[in-house]
Amino acid sequence: MTDTPRRFTGDTLVIASHNAGKVREIADLLGPYAATFTSAGALGLPEPEETGDTFIANAILKARAAAQAGHVALADDSGLAVTALNGAPGIYSARWAGPEKDFAMAMRKVEDGLAGQEDRTAEFVCALALAWPDGHVEVVEGRCPGTLVWPPRGGKGFGYDPVFVPDGYTQTFAEMEPAAKHGMSHRAEAFRQLVERCFR
Repeated sequence: MTDTPRRFTGDTLVIASHNAGKVREIADLLGPYAATFTSAGALGLPEPEETGDTFIANAILKARAAAQAGHVALADDSGLAVTALNGAPGIYSARWAGPEKDFAMAMRKVEDGLAGQEDRTAEFVCALALAWPDGHVEVVEGRCPGTLVWPPRGGKGFGYDPVFVPDGYTQTFAEMEPAAKHGMSHRAEAFRQLVERCFR
């Protein structure tokens, strides 16, 4: 990443995801900055294997794969990093939920790992990579620190939200109204940085 960031100047942005919900969310966040949005899924692009060992590495891998379609592409990689578990589940956050996306099981796995541990700090991390067809990539990373609680609380979030209380708050992400969560989340912080760097 250079000190002088490359600006997005095109009309079409490819969102490197096959998840329709994520595509909608990102298109909403970046609506003012691109005329047209499409997705890796809509273009029939295969999902690359996430072989990176960091959030940033996996985001770059996905963005570069999608940029091969000839447009600038944006990818994100995000997850929960638990201090006492040496950063796990980290890049494997989704995989801990298994093929059935059973996050109740994934949250129980985290809680079982914390048995006997006093340190319950954790953070959500979101890496965003914006890739051009010529291979250039701009990267940002947002973080939201907090504490893990048990049992899970709230029904408004997804993933690990019911066990995560962000610093300075008493509610879990899953107890908050979505607008409140989106204003402070790791993803919101990453998008703030990206817009400042590449879209303004």
